[in-house]
Amino acid sequence: MQKILRTLIIIAMLITSYLLVLAWRDDYTNKPVSVKQPVATQGVNDVPNATGGDVPVVGGATPVMASDVSGGLIDVLTDRYEIKINPVGGDIVYAGLKQYDATLDSSERFALLESEQGRTYVAQSGLAGQDGIDTNAGRAIYQSPRSSYDMAGTAVLTVPLIHEKDGITITKTYTFKAGEYPINVAYNINNTSDKVWQGNMYAQLKRDGSSDPGLDNKGMMGMPTYLGGAWGVPNEPYNKLKFKNFNDAKLNVVSNDGWVGVVQHYFVSAWTPGNFDGQFYSRESGGEHFIGFNSPAIVVPAGKQMTIDATLYAGPKVQDEMAGVATGLEKTVDYGIFWPISKPMFLILEALHKILGNWGWAIVGLTLIVKIALFWLSNKSYVSMAKMRAIAPKLEALKEKHGDDRMAMSQAMMQLYRDERVNPMAGCLPILLQMPIFLGLYWCLVESVELRHAPWILWIKDLSAMDPWFILPIIMMATMYVQQLLNPQPTDPMQAKMMKIMPLIFGVFMLFFPAGLVLYWTVNNLFSMAHQQFVNKRVEKAYNKPVKVLSD
Repeated sequence: MQKILRTLIIIAMLITSYLLVLAWRDDYTNKPVSVKQPVATQGVNDVPNATGGDVPVVGGATPVMASDVSGGLIDVLTDRYEIKINPVGGDIVYAGLKQYDATLDSSERFALLESEQGRTYVAQSGLAGQDGIDTNAGRAIYQSPRSSYDMAGTAVLTVPLIHEKDGITITKTYTFKAGEYPINVAYNINNTSDKVWQGNMYAQLKRDGSSDPGLDNKGMMGMPTYLGGAWGVPNEPYNKLKFKNFNDAKLNVVSNDGWVGVVQHYFVSAWTPGNFDGQFYSRESGGEHFIGFNSPAIVVPAGKQMTIDATLYAGPKVQDEMAGVATGLEKTVDYGIFWPISKPMFLILEALHKILGNWGWAIVGLTLIVKIALFWLSNKSYVSMAKMRAIAPKLEALKEKHGDDRMAMSQAMMQLYRDERVNPMAGCLPILLQMPIFLGLYWCLVESVELRHAPWILWIKDLSAMDPWFILPIIMMATMYVQQLLNPQPTDPMQAKMMKIMPLIFGVFMLFFPAGLVLYWTVNNLFSMAHQQFVNKRVEKAYNKPVKVLSD
């Protein structure tokens, strides 16, 4: 029975390690493709089509020649964003998130969208189709009343971009709201000509194959999370589409309550259509990936005008903020198959953080809550293991008595367990129960942007990254070793050696995992040691209690 017990513990740890490695390999690594060098006039030929360029083909597009001079970028400053808009196409070519630093202790803000320094990741939108102003021959050039806009304490900031040609005035308006990441992008087509105007709105994200900048400071092994396309509709709220599959598994879905975007570590950018059925699409061309949607045909009679809009979310994967944008967008916080554990754990962590003001202490509090929740089962296990320690001399005596007679030894040992009311399998419970919790917390730490660059104490400045000095993993190894000394030791010499090196194996593996995860495991070990030591002393006292002899 002891062999089975030890084997199950080892298997549980190895399965945990194997699942984490599989997650890295199968779902969360993307080999970067070659990156095209940025061009100063990026956005000039951004009309999507099936053969090249950026503008999607819709209807019978007629090429419209446009100047390739972008002029200066339009600067927009809000309480959440630092935005740069290219007048050519009116695309957002830079989006810096003011509430998030680029790297730990950096004075620079995190750039989600950008088109420089060897990286292209921009949010594009326009009007294509029969009379569209964006084609492969060139993008529309917009004029704006000002070259810079500042929210400066106002609740709403609008940035109008105007394009006029042949009696058609098109006003592309960005609307930013204080305290919000969603950006409304509206097109007003005012037809003062004597002809019917017809076109289609498109909105897409254009990204090269560069690596995820959110992993720059994650240590030598990092923690690669999913980088690629994604989309959702009400009946299928979250679906991944890897960059390498943009052409092979082309997206072809229609929805007026869905979203399409690009997901990376902690952040997401996504378009969602307004009150129309968007035709979702994806494609890859020249090492650049496009994912977006087209609107149905927009028909504006002579002397009339029409407005069509969409929403762009470009920000952190904060579930409460994404939930109201589109159905399923909040599911980009992807806990995988462990979401039934990770989701409640995050809610508990969030509640504890509001009270304690520190995510590290929140993890300590979560560990205590888990220990209390599992107290009854853990206590039974520790009592059983304590009894195993107490009857160890009797087991040794049986071993000497029966020698190499394994059958007799097994029968005598089982009888001893029954007499002493010991269940050797009960020792598996603490570790087996901790495994799914351990994995759930792993995904909670990896996916929750709230813990990005979250400090604890002293040298731990980022609970989502590995311990830079490996102090916590070393402490964890020590606690695992001490905890083993409190357990009954295996009678089999080979198993005894295996159990002794398990803390070292597991500790080395944990060197490169988030400090928050190592903190949880270390604190869990400390609580378990205290509980087990208390139980051991109580059981030993009961076994060593002198028996009173009744006199005549």
